[in-house]
Amino acid sequence: MEIKKITEDKERFMDLLLLGDEQENMIRRYLDRGDLFALYAPDLKTVCVVTQEDEKTCEIKNLATYEGEQGKGYGNAMMRYVIEYCKGKCDTLQLGTGDVEEIISYYSKFGFVYSHTVKDFFVDNCDHEMFENGKQLRDMIYLKRTIIQSEQ
Repeated sequence: MEIKKITEDKERFMDLLLLGDEQENMIRRYLDRGDLFALYAPDLKTVCVVTQEDEKTCEIKNLATYEGEQGKGYGNAMMRYVIEYCKGKCDTLQLGTGDVEEIISYYSKFGFVYSHTVKDFFVDNCDHEMFENGKQLRDMIYLKRTIIQSEQ
């Protein structure tokens, strides 16, 4: 398993990025300014985009694993890598997700806790109704995690 930082031609990963964020125009807003990571084992399995929001905050904008590769630990490996990568870059790592218990539970395994809610985010910002696990997404739930500079 190898994780590479992608610095050129990031749009070639659009098919996988669209699994994590269904709105291509939204992806284009953060892709160029974000750090894109790709996990290979040996072929592409998972991608993640992390942005620097301010001097103390980084944000995971997209984390996606091909559907046939989910549940094999690739997303977990990427999360551990990104948390390590953010040391020295920020004090807080945040992410926004739909109000879906399984997703929130997944991120809580990595120390993320509730931060705040952006009401009607998906309704106001998406050009079609978004669903996750059969539930229409309305609100964006933000989670955050403290980055401890000395953690191992």
